[in-house]
This record gives sequence, structure tokens and C-alpha cells, in this order.
Amino acid sequence: MSDSIVIIPTYNEKENIEAIIRTVFDLPKEFDILVIDDGSPDGTAAIVKDLQHEFSNRLHIIERAGKLGLGTAYIAGFKWTLERDYGYIFEMDADFSHNPNDLLRLYDACTNDGADLAVGSRYYSGVNVVNWPMGRVLMSYFASRYVRIITGMKVHDATAGFVCYRRIVLETIDLDNIRFKGYAFQVEMKYTAYCLKFKIKEVSIVFVNRMLGTSKMNSGIFAEGVFGVITMRLRQMFGGIHKKN
Repeated sequence: MSDSIVIIPTYNEKENIEAIIRTVFDLPKEFDILVIDDGSPDGTAAIVKDLQHEFSNRLHIIERAGKLGLGTAYIAGFKWTLERDYGYIFEMDADFSHNPNDLLRLYDACTNDGADLAVGSRYYSGVNVVNWPMGRVLMSYFASRYVRIITGMKVHDATAGFVCYRRIVLETIDLDNIRFKGYAFQVEMKYTAYCLKFKIKEVSIVFVNRMLGTSKMNSGIFAEGVFGVITMRLRQMFGGIHKKN
């Protein structure tokens, strides 16, 4: 078993899932993969289960009954990995918007540069986003600026979904009290780690909009992020940080 596992949430990713799995498994460092599939009607889970015959000890899947939210998918994945011996737990999208080669750089940030939480950042060195509409780039960029202002957290890309956690971070956070399911989930996890004094390091990446499949972003998810940040800050001010007792 590898010391590292990549959690990939999926919903209708049949065009991408086999290619992303094979690309990760072809990397020079060994990573295991855990797919969290939310009842994809397009057969995504069936593709993964078929690949398990080829990668029986490295490829895992949790199947859920329906679309229960990105945050709950990752929480389920975190709990699954903490029942095993993984030291480094990654979040990554299935659609190649995150370059699998950058897993190596996130791993290096945690193993060699002292980071507890490494963030694949689109905005650490300018704006490194390819093929997004300008409106979405601006929305995402200014959302991260907004998070920095409200929380004081020195992270340029607080909504990033390409992340490596050292095991101790997920063991320390009370995962059952992480409240947000969508856009704000990524912010809540980083902000909780920040408030618990874990070291966060950003690794500059280039984010490329998906070529295949359909984006899951919508206005409701974005609104959760905008209003959720204020809620997080207020909870922190009144002692509501999610640390295990």
C-alpha cells in the first residue's frame, strides 16, 4: 500500500474517469486512488469497478445513493482513509482541470518543505486559469480575495480543490462538524486548519477547464461560499473551531 491516496469525487464522469485513473497510476511515485461516486447514471462507477480487476490493491470506490454534495463526499473519503495507514491524503477533480503531475509537487511540499496542508493554487503567482469564461475567472479570483479579507487567512486560492493533507490535519479536525457541502467546503477546511495553526503552503499550478463532461458549479454553490465565509469567521470569533476533543 502506498503512503498516499488521491480522493476523486465523481458524478457523470465516464468520459474522464478511466484516463485520470491510468494517468495517476503511471506517475513515478505510487499513489492509491479512492473514487467517491454519487450514483452517476452514466455508469462512472461501473467503469471504476471494471478497472479494479486490473488495479485491485490500489483502486477503491465508495458508491453513494445520489448527489449528496462535494463536502460530504470528501468527508466520507477522509474517514475511509483515516481507518487505514495513509500519511498523505489528496483531493483532485476527475476532469483533468488539475494536472496529475502536480500531485508530485504537492507531495513534495508536505514531505520536504514542512507543509501540513499543500494547496494547488491558481492565483499564487498571477491568474493561471485556462479556458474559463472571463466572468467565472473574475468570480473565482475575487471570491478568494474576499475570503482573505474576511478571515485574515494568507491563502491566495482559498476555494482550490487540489490539495494534499498530512494525516495529522484530518485527525485533528472534527470532521463531523464541518458544515458546508459545496463551494464553501474547501474554504472551511483550509480555514479550520489555519485556525488550528497548521502550516499551509501554496504551490502554483495551471488550472485548465474541463474538455469533456459538464461542470457541477452553479449559483447556489457560489452563494453558499459568499455567505458561509462570514459564518465561519463569526464561529471562530466565538470559539467554534472544529477541533476534536
